[in-house]
Amino acid sequence: MKLDDLELIERTLGGDTRAFEELVLRYQDRLYNAVVHTVGCAEEARDIVQEAFLSAYSKLHSFQGNASFYTWLYRIGFNASISHRRKRRPVLSVDPQRDENGVEPIDRHESPEAPLQRAERVAQVQQALSLVSEEHRRILVLREMDGLDYETIADMLDLPIGTVRSRLHRARSQLKETLESMLEGHPTDG
Repeated sequence: MKLDDLELIERTLGGDTRAFEELVLRYQDRLYNAVVHTVGCAEEARDIVQEAFLSAYSKLHSFQGNASFYTWLYRIGFNASISHRRKRRPVLSVDPQRDENGVEPIDRHESPEAPLQRAERVAQVQQALSLVSEEHRRILVLREMDGLDYETIADMLDLPIGTVRSRLHRARSQLKETLESMLEGHPTDG
């Protein structure tokens, strides 16, 4: 029988460490995917996820259940990511074709120029994304790369849904304008 998150939390608070292990197994991959988009480095993302779970374990008594456990955990992971970003400027991964080491698999059916062209497009998107403000980029990554819905993003970032929608719209507009300018050969400074 699969226990729900609240039962696992209660068991963990009662001293059952295996219950917390179940929460880790349930959410580590999902949290890792969210964090790696924020920090852009697989190794650093693993460290941040580990830090987030340790922090969640030590703060579990403060979990109130107003949001889902994952939403609460995500906020811890996101805050750890932001702290990490303050120490080091990140590179966002916008190419889902790359493996965790940044290596792109070889497609035997494409032209020799295709990987170079794709790398150039990825670099342009990364550059354009870096010019989008942090508050807008964060929402864009959560929606477009992580596939989260508006309500979940609003819960995670403690924002009204209308704010999430408007910031997402602005982020998309900024990204589009920057990319169009780059494609015309006129790089922008933001």
